[in-house]
Amino acid sequence: MSTKRVTAADVARAVGLSRATVGFVLNDTPGQTIPEATRTRVLAEAKRLGYRANTAAQALASGRSRIILLVLPDWPLDYSMRTHLDEASLALDEAGYSLVTMTPHPGGQARPLWETLRPDVILGMQPFTPEQLAEMRASGVEHIFPPTATRDDADSLGFADGPRLQVEHLIARGRRRIVFAGSRDPRLAGLVAERRELAAATLHAATGDGFASTGDIDETAASETVRRWIDDGVDAVVAYNDDIAALILQAALRAGIAVPTALAIVGHDDTPLAGLLTPSLSTVRVDNAGLGRYLAALALSAVNDGPPPVAGPETEARLIVRETT
Repeated sequence: MSTKRVTAADVARAVGLSRATVGFVLNDTPGQTIPEATRTRVLAEAKRLGYRANTAAQALASGRSRIILLVLPDWPLDYSMRTHLDEASLALDEAGYSLVTMTPHPGGQARPLWETLRPDVILGMQPFTPEQLAEMRASGVEHIFPPTATRDDADSLGFADGPRLQVEHLIARGRRRIVFAGSRDPRLAGLVAERRELAAATLHAATGDGFASTGDIDETAASETVRRWIDDGVDAVVAYNDDIAALILQAALRAGIAVPTALAIVGHDDTPLAGLLTPSLSTVRVDNAGLGRYLAALALSAVNDGPPPVAGPETEARLIVRETT
């Protein structure tokens, strides 16, 4: 059994007002001088009748979909990313916008959501390719961030500071035979390589040396890799993230290696796991909730033609020193 959709015309008949007046109220049309009592009566009757706005028609009339599209890299949805997305979604919802995410996959056949949703803003966690940018603009999307296919916009937020802080902390602790430990997850290969490169540049600038070794590990390789590092005189590990750092810590403790006396370990992301480990994990904290709010503010400034938000403490990495260093 089908139920007829309640329209603005139905509301207008019920309250005995013109369709135009009711439309102004329901669409919250600016520049209209409608008495508050009339507005209240219209909204109350619309609620009683079960009126729901035709969002497609509203979007067509206003030129806005009130959708923010966030294009995600093909990364695992870990603690940091979930926190980031939750906060961005909440902040946008409070402003009357919906956050929609999509993840393009290599060889994927799905039609890009920027063609079907016509979002007001497209945001990317990484620079878009020139081809993607051309497709987005051809679809009529005016507000895109980053607006170019380079890393300048993302790097200006200070996201690269984490690997630098990891290396500088270990050097300050007197460690010289330092290794970098990455993840074997193929989805993270680009991000692992980026953090490794940033950390290596800091190490070389400070000491003139490179990493004693680098390697990507998982549960099956952690024990063997840690033993080899110790045999080679390694005294510190820069881990890609806290999960990798936890694997190394577990392998070291099982092998009877004293942490941090014989081997110092510093992670990245400051997940809840970091503070629960014994010994607790030194790591780098990034305010993912703050970054989510910053992302939302960036989108809202674009749709409202306002100045972009000023990057504050939420975009800065901070070292958290605990027991593994």
